[in-house]
Amino acid sequence: LYLLSLVLGIGGSFQYGIQVSVIASPAVHIQSFVNQTWLLRYGSPVDDSTNQLIWSFMVAVLSLGAWAGAIHSGSLPVTYGRKKALLFNNVVAVVAALLMLFSRMAQSFEMILLGRFLYGYNVGLGLSVHLMYLGECSPKKLRGVMTLTGSIFVGFGKVMGQIIGIKELMGTEDMWPYLLAISGIPAILQFVALLFFPETPRYLYIDKGDSEGSKKALQWLWQEDNLKLELDDMQKERDSTLGEKAKTVRDVLSSRCVRWQLLTLVIPCAGVQLCGINALYFYAFDIFRESGVPEDQMHYLSIGLGATELITVTLCSFLIDRAGRKKLMGYGYLLMGVTMCALTVTKLFHIHKYIYHNYYSYSCFLIKAGVSMALPADLFLQAWRPSAYVISGTVNWLCMFLVAMLFGYIVNGLGQFCFLIFVAYTFLSAAFLITFVPETKGKTMIEITEDFNKLNFKNRAVELERTDVDLATTF
Repeated sequence: LYLLSLVLGIGGSFQYGIQVSVIASPAVHIQSFVNQTWLLRYGSPVDDSTNQLIWSFMVAVLSLGAWAGAIHSGSLPVTYGRKKALLFNNVVAVVAALLMLFSRMAQSFEMILLGRFLYGYNVGLGLSVHLMYLGECSPKKLRGVMTLTGSIFVGFGKVMGQIIGIKELMGTEDMWPYLLAISGIPAILQFVALLFFPETPRYLYIDKGDSEGSKKALQWLWQEDNLKLELDDMQKERDSTLGEKAKTVRDVLSSRCVRWQLLTLVIPCAGVQLCGINALYFYAFDIFRESGVPEDQMHYLSIGLGATELITVTLCSFLIDRAGRKKLMGYGYLLMGVTMCALTVTKLFHIHKYIYHNYYSYSCFLIKAGVSMALPADLFLQAWRPSAYVISGTVNWLCMFLVAMLFGYIVNGLGQFCFLIFVAYTFLSAAFLITFVPETKGKTMIEITEDFNKLNFKNRAVELERTDVDLATTF
């Protein structure tokens, strides 16, 4: 199981992390390449506003591709299985890497745009299926830790993207196409390694009815023979959805029985982007420049930023099954909002120069540590889960597109106060999570569903209770 988490991570959420961070370092070289290509085609250099628009779209098109991948994460894993969906996904990443590699040779910045879109597709499909795969292979006592490895690999990918992007390695004018093509290597590694792993036990048992194949997969992954509790849990889940087809996105959006699960899913998933963390990575060098950081220190400061997030998420992996998802997410959002408010006050008194370099590391420390990645696996039964991943991915990537397209202009307009726009969302998210959401730590899927049914059917329960009282009064 631990080896599987490594294989899934290196070709799954690692790709997300590296694509978020690797684009910042070669920004100057890519914009220069766009200008040279434009000059070669049209005989005049591109104007600054057009170059900024092309660059912003290069950053943002990743999220459009990821949205397309997230949409397919509801159908491909159901039709072909989780494993085959990931094998196909790695082929997409290799094609994207080839486009990046030969873009300069072909004098085509459009190849970079297409490559970024395909990388986005790889990220959107891979992230959802990675977490689905891992959540369906993990015992309930390890489900939180295992799904949080997705966040660890996101952080690892961000750090690796920043390290290989420094000017001493691949962040040079000659090497930037190779830097952008680097994600082809993890894709090849995962493709080869996955061939030796089984399909998920829950998919085999619940979706395909292959109890013997599911048992063999569990024995191989867990390295133990006492599987009665897990098999009983899967049997209960299968019985509860017997005769039910896989639910569509429309079913999830319209059904009362998962209304609160949907709210609990959407608010933190939007918060992954609307807390400002990826805006920081996309436009790290613009923000550093606005803050007066010397050019020769920016690459190293961004590495410290990524390393802090990686360390924090790793520490959270030891807390998620002790403190629980609810507390980590709710109080993480609250503390992050308070910190951003405090930083704004210090700037008003012109003392931010002494603490500003610590801001990035501190804000990353307060990020809710990617616990929201565990939510679809925790909140939804097997029939609902693929469509839940489609919704979470859609919300995440559309918010990411908006942030990526607009945040460069926000930095130019608001300067060092650019992160104030994220404060309101962090407070609202904290209030919702702390007040309403039940804890999912250490519970089976059926128990979690029963907890949410108390919220989903709260009014109906009150009506039934009133009816009982009226009947008792009548008698």
